[in-house]
Amino acid sequence: MILDSKNISLEDLKTIFHSSAPIQLAEECFFNIERSRAYLDQFSGKNGAPIYGVNTGFGSLCNTIIEDDDLSTLQKNLLISHACGMGNEVPTEIVRLMLLLKVMGLSKGFSGAQRITVETLLDLYNNNMTPIVYEQGSLGASGDLAPLSHMCLPLLGLGEVRYQGNVISGIEALEILGRNPIVLKSKEGLALINGTQFMSAFAVFNTWKAESLITHSTNIAAMSLDAYDGRTEPFMDSLHRVRPHQGQLVIAENMRAALKGSEITLQTKNHVQDPYSFRCIPQVHGASWDTLQYVKQIVEIEINAVTDNPVVLVDENKVVSGGHFHGQPLSMVMGFLTQAMAEIGSIAERRTYKLIGGQRNLPAFLTPNPGLNSGFMIVQYTAASIVSQNKQWCTPAVVDTIDSSNGQEDHVSMGANAATQLHRVLENVQKIIALEWLTAAQALDLKRPLKSSPVVEKYHELIRKEVPFLPVDDLMSPLMNKAYALLGSLS
Repeated sequence: MILDSKNISLEDLKTIFHSSAPIQLAEECFFNIERSRAYLDQFSGKNGAPIYGVNTGFGSLCNTIIEDDDLSTLQKNLLISHACGMGNEVPTEIVRLMLLLKVMGLSKGFSGAQRITVETLLDLYNNNMTPIVYEQGSLGASGDLAPLSHMCLPLLGLGEVRYQGNVISGIEALEILGRNPIVLKSKEGLALINGTQFMSAFAVFNTWKAESLITHSTNIAAMSLDAYDGRTEPFMDSLHRVRPHQGQLVIAENMRAALKGSEITLQTKNHVQDPYSFRCIPQVHGASWDTLQYVKQIVEIEINAVTDNPVVLVDENKVVSGGHFHGQPLSMVMGFLTQAMAEIGSIAERRTYKLIGGQRNLPAFLTPNPGLNSGFMIVQYTAASIVSQNKQWCTPAVVDTIDSSNGQEDHVSMGANAATQLHRVLENVQKIIALEWLTAAQALDLKRPLKSSPVVEKYHELIRKEVPFLPVDDLMSPLMNKAYALLGSLS
């Protein structure tokens, strides 16, 4: 699979990322890479003026001039000194995205990286060698310095790499690839770590996940609605045309499709209205859907952008120090998506709560013999505790900032914290939806012999392959985790 210099969509990136085919760069990309490197070498040789990151120190040391003989050491020291990550390891799939996005950024030809550097990053990716990177350490401005340093240490024969189920050293990884440690040239270390690929990789991965969760949550909500003997009028197209938010229209249509053919919806209803958690599915899920579409636009711009500093503008004969490393665009929208997805979990838990309440001809706690059995009572407790945790994690990271580097870097995005917040909240949302799925399936069984729609019955069949109907109390935690894993396996 060949990547060229054209912009790619999130869907295209998903196809590329999930393909087992090795990735190559088109020759035009290598032309751009070599052109910017040659220009930077020439520019540095002719111009005695300080150029940030090329012949100066970093951060508040930007006015310290570095001698030509020390420029390579400067770049190596940059990676070593900035590899200050702590906390949990970043998941393998996200580190692989970081590698791919860094290659894409450098291939634009505005960074001054060597061809061999980009090729070696691509070798790591294509050979499933995943550098060990840690979640904590980036302020989301001046680039994702700490995590990207850890990611790039193996280029120097340093750091650690996960490979074929084992942890090997950076030098061992290079030996397997048949590569020697790279001798970095001027600015090159800065090009490697002064970007937003940690934030971007989390953003990409979690937009994919959010889209899947909204889709499955809506179908599972349809199961809950049928099990609760809910009304379908709130999903009429003509109703939503008078308040035509796009996401609301999409979700209403999906609900109609999910419930089409249900015997239960044809039954005479003895109630005039359903609670908001059922009646307002299009409005709540739809608002989250609209938020996701906006977030995807911003993330697509970012993955196709150059985000390091300074930027090598060959055609203008300039090397310009700016602020493309600042993660504000990503931090802002990841906080927005975190809140939007927490709401998907919040409303799902409310439907779970209603299903166990002993209403609509369902027994209390969905057990045939309540009292002797507690049924799904504590399943809802667990969902409620996770919803509450999500609320605590929904304070937008972007509203925080803190001085760094002696005040030179005096406003930061905290985008890395926004990224890990979003990731944790989505993991929680997956758990909450899985618990609704378990609960709705139990409730639907209690409506037999009536059948729901083909879509709902398919979801019922899926969960029943992992979790049986429970006529009496059983150990719930293993069953809950099976539902969580099953939901995560659905594309």
